[in-house]
Amino acid sequence: MPVSALDDVLAAHGVGVRPLYRVIDLLRTGDHDLGELVRLSTAPRRSVEDVLNALGDDLDRSGDRLRIAPGVAASYLQYSAPRYADPLDEAVAGHELLPKVAEWVAEVPAPLAALDHVQATPETVLRRALWLDAQYDLASARVLFLGDHDLTSLAVRAVCPAAALTVVDLDERVLAYLDDRGEREIATAHADLRVGLPPAFNGGFDLVFSDPPYTPEGMGLFAARGVQALRNPTEGRLLLAYGYSPRHPALGAQVQRSLATLGLTFQAILPGFNRYFGAQAIGSAADLYVCQPTAKAKKVRGGGKAIYTHGPQSVEAAGTKPAVLEKLKEIAAAGGLALESRPVDWSISGPEGDAVAMDLSADPGPWLLRTLLGTNARRLALLVPNAHPDLADERSQTALSKLIRGKYTLRYLRSTPDNRHAVVVADAVEHQDEVLTRAHARLANVSLDVPEDLTNLRLVDVPRHRLPALLP
Repeated sequence: MPVSALDDVLAAHGVGVRPLYRVIDLLRTGDHDLGELVRLSTAPRRSVEDVLNALGDDLDRSGDRLRIAPGVAASYLQYSAPRYADPLDEAVAGHELLPKVAEWVAEVPAPLAALDHVQATPETVLRRALWLDAQYDLASARVLFLGDHDLTSLAVRAVCPAAALTVVDLDERVLAYLDDRGEREIATAHADLRVGLPPAFNGGFDLVFSDPPYTPEGMGLFAARGVQALRNPTEGRLLLAYGYSPRHPALGAQVQRSLATLGLTFQAILPGFNRYFGAQAIGSAADLYVCQPTAKAKKVRGGGKAIYTHGPQSVEAAGTKPAVLEKLKEIAAAGGLALESRPVDWSISGPEGDAVAMDLSADPGPWLLRTLLGTNARRLALLVPNAHPDLADERSQTALSKLIRGKYTLRYLRSTPDNRHAVVVADAVEHQDEVLTRAHARLANVSLDVPEDLTNLRLVDVPRHRLPALLP
């Protein structure tokens, strides 16, 4: 038994060694794959790998399954440690709603790495709902979820049907899924929080829950939007999931500073409250931050594109090459139209222009449609990824063209200006539909034939799957 190597690994983790004792216990009492060892112990993947390497020949491997060899397992009893039994964990494990929550989670649209999606376990989703119901008077509260790929809103609705719940999300698939499973009892709206919160939601909520991107930029932006959404910030609460590796505490310090700078107090930080299928670098776990805004809590008006850890919108992503942007401008100005180049922002309706060029090369999917809805011009030239979902095949292109045909006719220039990009050219039709040209107006002020739950939204806020019913 390689005691000295293992003891060296354990000693290097100081008083925070308990998760590694749990790894040893799991290996001693059964067989597990690496992901299970990380998730069940909450130890970072690298720390788990250090333990596995230190076990040497005492570790049995069968495919991806790992365990301590039965013949030497007893000698590792010395590393057993007492565990705190959380009553809420026991309540979740035996709760009648857990199978239903597990069913929802199993059927949710696949996570998108570009949006930093990491799926929370069904136990975590139900745990959140039970904890919220125990801590707050949900029956009299308005609750906003800033993003909800984890489906926490569905669990809260099941636990407290009287709660007034709203979800805003960038991912159109999640909004459609929630409308289907929630039977429209959960209000939904589209929003990219970098562009802004739908105006109808400013100052309208008592609680805000979010599991944001775990970058200082992402956490800060989502928290600021949460403050913006609270009816009375000092009386409301902002609940944020956030995790970092204990191997890199400086990352946690950065995020906590960004939250404190916004004027948030930490009423509580509940360690390891959230568990995930993935996120192994942080032990497949995240804390729950319970924040109370001060009277001077800050609200931001805009946010940078780089808030994620993966993909073209990550904080380390490179920008678009100047030569590609110049070609985009040439396409927009073809025919002698006066050219204007704008940043990606459909939150404000600007004056109608001749030709507008926009760089949407970091579009995770929804930007293209929202830009077509929210921008009025004689021509738009929009640079998108060549693999954009709206350009994937003829069916996808036709569906987008049908949605927007009351305003623009579309041309799809694939592999232009290079094989990584495409350009969507939108030319204004002669007789444009008023609903489409007034996409920033409150729908109740534009049309009388609007479902009651959408009257306070703008067209640019409406989930994509509900647009066909509003458009001619």
